[in-house]
Amino acid sequence: MKSYFYKGLVLAMAAALTTTLAPAVFAAGEHGDHHGSSAVGEAGNAGDVSRTVEILMVDNYYEPESISVNKGETVRFVVKNDGAMVHEFNIGTPAMHQAHQDEMQMMVEHGVLKGDHIDHEMMEMDMGDGHSMKHDDPNSVLLEPGQSDEIIWTFSEDTELEFACNVPGHYQAGMVGTIRFE
Repeated sequence: MKSYFYKGLVLAMAAALTTTLAPAVFAAGEHGDHHGSSAVGEAGNAGDVSRTVEILMVDNYYEPESISVNKGETVRFVVKNDGAMVHEFNIGTPAMHQAHQDEMQMMVEHGVLKGDHIDHEMMEMDMGDGHSMKHDDPNSVLLEPGQSDEIIWTFSEDTELEFACNVPGHYQAGMVGTIRFE
């Protein structure tokens, strides 16, 4: 009986993902362009980095709260979670963040995000059609307390950008910063 329950749960989650996320995510194209990241730039090459910016994530704010970039510039972001909760550093437009918050809410509802840690097994679960709840987009890192990671990003478009934490409630609590083009 237990296996039927889990199979039903997986099917229900797959249906929910397909219905809820199809317009926002799957229409974006290949996984490398998940969340429309190409609209805000692209993954950069280490050899093209012009500077490194250190980002500290604390409960619920960033240090620094704003950064300036040049169109075409490749920046290495070294991101450290110095808070007590799971946090995200995600480069995107306000609309991209809003769409991503729905996905992050689903990760909480399905037990992937658990406040101060990530259930990596649940994150790997096949949601159908080869999609999972993996958080491996080139414009984003999701970190547990004490973890660090980096993003190398080339800013190819001069557009309204933010870096934000889309864990439910964090953006609304002010965990968002601005990216200004010089």
